[in-house]
Amino acid sequence: MARYIGPKSKIARKFGEPIFGPDKVFEKKNYPPGMHGNSRRRRKPSEYGIQLKEKQKAKYTYGVLEKQFRNMFKKAERSKSVTGVELLQLLEARLDNVVFRLGIAPTRSGARQLVSHRHITVNGKVVNIPSYSVKPGEIIGVREKSKSLQIITESIASGRHTLYSWLEWDSEIMGGKFLNRPERDEIPENIKEQLIVELYSK
Repeated sequence: MARYIGPKSKIARKFGEPIFGPDKVFEKKNYPPGMHGNSRRRRKPSEYGIQLKEKQKAKYTYGVLEKQFRNMFKKAERSKSVTGVELLQLLEARLDNVVFRLGIAPTRSGARQLVSHRHITVNGKVVNIPSYSVKPGEIIGVREKSKSLQIITESIASGRHTLYSWLEWDSEIMGGKFLNRPERDEIPENIKEQLIVELYSK
């Protein structure tokens, strides 16, 4: 499946924030890429342009392609919850994102690779589909043969698995439980989901 594998710093600068994590290049050049990036004469973006940019930011942040993203929006729209919040909760429940949030991988792209290469289990069974929707109560762990992988041990040592209240880490099993879907104020991503809803409502 096609994935964005281009320069991440350039994309982060486009959105004005390090959406892929800490970035030294972004810290030095905190303005949009391109020959007019640091110019004050940039045109004011249209309402549509602002909404589109927010959707693209969400797609790049969670590593989701357009078709997947649109399908998730339709699913969120059908729910009885607030569409924008439901969309973010669906994105947060993706297996690759949960692996990242648990600190098993240092980045979402790294988490997606671990899932695809069959290093991750759900309730003890190997699942190699990054878009798998994790349900409350399910336990995400590392396959026994993969527990000594350097990328996993170093990432877990960073202690990031203690940051999120909707996840419960168990160091003995080298995994964690997805307790519940996070509330909007618990999701740290700087995404204005209402702009995405407005874009798709046109």
